[in-house]
Amino acid sequence: MTGAPCKLARMVILAGTIRIGAGKREVALAPIVDMVKATRAEPGCVEYSFAFDVQDDHVLHIFEVFVDDAALAAHRASPHMARWRALMPDVGIGGREMSEYQVSSSRKI
Repeated sequence: MTGAPCKLARMVILAGTIRIGAGKREVALAPIVDMVKATRAEPGCVEYSFAFDVQDDHVLHIFEVFVDDAALAAHRASPHMARWRALMPDVGIGGREMSEYQVSSSRKI
């Protein structure tokens, strides 16, 4: 079953991966949970998730959806994002590969 298309004001989707340093997964887990929880509470956040790869537990798949560019900009300027950026060296974050998509409509399928 498909749903009717939903017209959007240029919704923003980000998708990609980051790599966590060897042996740092447990150190990274609590800050990741905090980051996801805080971001999901932001106005304009539609979806925000991190998931460890089933074949490599040091790779995180990231999927983000914001209602518009302003909501994404507010997220990037948030205190919890600043805390996450400051923590990245401690957990060996590297290999960041992210893509941004501007979406003008969507529908449930």
